[in-house]
Amino acid sequence: MTTTDTPPATATRYLALGDSYTIGEGVPAADTWPFLLAAALRGCGIALDDPQVIATTGWTTDELAAAIDADPPQGTFALVSLLVGVNNQYRGRPLAEYRQQFEQLLQRAIALAGENARRVLVLSIPDWGVTPFAQAQARDAATVAREIDDFNAAARACCGDYNVAFVDITPASRERGAEAAMLVDDGLHPSAAMYHLWMEQVLPVAADMLLAAPHA
Repeated sequence: MTTTDTPPATATRYLALGDSYTIGEGVPAADTWPFLLAAALRGCGIALDDPQVIATTGWTTDELAAAIDADPPQGTFALVSLLVGVNNQYRGRPLAEYRQQFEQLLQRAIALAGENARRVLVLSIPDWGVTPFAQAQARDAATVAREIDDFNAAARACCGDYNVAFVDITPASRERGAEAAMLVDDGLHPSAAMYHLWMEQVLPVAADMLLAAPHA
C-alpha cells in the first residue's frame, strides 16, 4: 500500500470458508485470523465488515460444500478466503478426491466474489504433525509433513489455474507450531498468537486485493 492508494469508501463484505483453523477452535472469534485480518484492514483505512464465517471443527472439503449447500451465502462478497483440507489428510482421504473437491470449492468461492478470482485468497494447510497432540498420538511427523505438502501442492496448482492468491502459512506452523504459546490447551489448535502470525502474512495480499479495481 502507498499513501496515494484510495480505499473503498463504503464497508464491504468478507466471507471466510474453512474448518477449525478458520472458526478458531479454542479461541474467541475476535482472536481468529479472519477477524484479526478484518480489523487490521480497517486499521489500514480499508472499510471491511467482520467476516461471515462458514466453518466448523472437523470439516472436510465435502462437508464444507454440504454446509454451503444447506445455507447458501447471499449476495456478493468483496473478499472470500478458503482454508480447508487438514481433515481430509487426517482421515486418510485420497489426494485425488481432495484435488477435485477443492477445485469445486474454489469455483464456488470465485462465484461468491462476483466471479472475480482476484478477490479470493487461499491459505495453505498448516502442519499439525509438529504439535504435542500429534506426538501423543504417535503420529510420524515426517509422514504428516509429506502428506500436507502433497495436499498443499494440489491446492497451489489449482489456485494458479484460476489466478487465485495462495498464501503459504505452513512454514510458520512448522517453525512455531510446537510452542506452548502458539497452541490452545488441546495441544493441537492454534492460539491467538499463531493466528496473528498468519494474519500478518495474509494482510498485504488482502490489502492489495481490496485496493485494486473491483474487476481488475
